[in-house]
Amino acid sequence: MSRVIEARGERLAVYLPASSWAEGLNFFSEDGDFVQVGTWGYDKGTKLQPHIHNAVRREISRTQEVIFVRNGRIAASVFDEDGNFVEKLELSSGDALILLKGGHGYEILEDSTRVLEVKNGPYPGAEVDRRRLEWPKP
Repeated sequence: MSRVIEARGERLAVYLPASSWAEGLNFFSEDGDFVQVGTWGYDKGTKLQPHIHNAVRREISRTQEVIFVRNGRIAASVFDEDGNFVEKLELSSGDALILLKGGHGYEILEDSTRVLEVKNGPYPGAEVDRRRLEWPKP
């Protein structure tokens, strides 16, 4: 089951353990999120209607990110908008994390870890896109 990570009433992230995948189409993002994330769970022979996405003008004011751990393990630290540490999660093969607000950092816990990262664009470059945070003290 998915779990929302919040601080002061703000949704910072949504954790999707591999066990979150269910039958049918299930979205974990809200309509107003800049990145839309859902899972598919269908049996052989199911057909999803072909379609084209219309050109729709959208205003995007922040980068949102999704990571999917293909194999291996990572630790993901989540921070609030002020840079305060909120929570550390361990993700392993099949887990995903939707990062909506605040900050984040990653530590690779196993050799040969492979992660897919998807975020909205266009990308304005590192200096415009982000500000660096300090790792929390152990």
